[in-house]
Amino acid sequence: MPETVCSAFDGVRLVREDAPGPGPARNHGAKLSRGYILAFIDADCLAASEWIKGIVTFLGAHSDIDFIGGDIQVAFAGRTADAVEAYEAAYCYRNRLYVEKHGYAATGNMAVRASVFEAVGPFGGINTMEDTEWGQRATAQGYRAAYAPDVCVSTPACRSYAELVRRYDRHIAHEYGEWPAGVTGTARWLMRSLVVAASPAVELFRLPRLAGVQDWRARLSAWLILTRLRLYRARRMVVMALRNDATQVIGRWNRDDAPTGRDSVEAAESL
Repeated sequence: MPETVCSAFDGVRLVREDAPGPGPARNHGAKLSRGYILAFIDADCLAASEWIKGIVTFLGAHSDIDFIGGDIQVAFAGRTADAVEAYEAAYCYRNRLYVEKHGYAATGNMAVRASVFEAVGPFGGINTMEDTEWGQRATAQGYRAAYAPDVCVSTPACRSYAELVRRYDRHIAHEYGEWPAGVTGTARWLMRSLVVAASPAVELFRLPRLAGVQDWRARLSAWLILTRLRLYRARRMVVMALRNDATQVIGRWNRDDAPTGRDSVEAAESL
């Protein structure tokens, strides 16, 4: 039980947040924190033995950096990766890409100076992709992010393709919720769905350089899952535009009867 684990360490405080979604929980912890650095990790992630030391060392050595994203590795259940594990290792949790190209860090492994977090403001609620929105809000205000490869955590992969689909639904719904409304916005959204459907062809040419998995069997398995998911994503984008049901999809994500806690991870691969 969490209470038992936390009671074994001095200075550790376990609190409960009833508002749904990871953002409010992170905000609650940040509000109660008394340190000068806030470190965030997901409930199913396992921090490396010197995770906290790595965060403090990196930020201490780089006074110009305001928040960081560390390395997130997928832990395989067996000696070799199955198709879902290979996909997640290759295409998800790419914190270097998120930080250096998109201006945010996945909160499964993120740290920020407390003064910066206070200045930028809290994470959004369940209707937002809280780490993406917060990070891009911070960088838009001039705060600087960096990737810290030696600050490591590991996370288990989804247990099935169905879990990946459930996570994808939330990702698509958040993206649609932030998309411009109106005829022009809908037309652009539908055009984007066509790009998504065609994108696996481009990824096929990148297989020789695919990181995260080493052998060709795993790379091909990862690409096949990617293709299946992106075709699903394209179809779901069209359906969502026709039904305008993004809010309902987001609401279903945090239901008490959800089959797994893995859905709390924001790790959908970026197109």
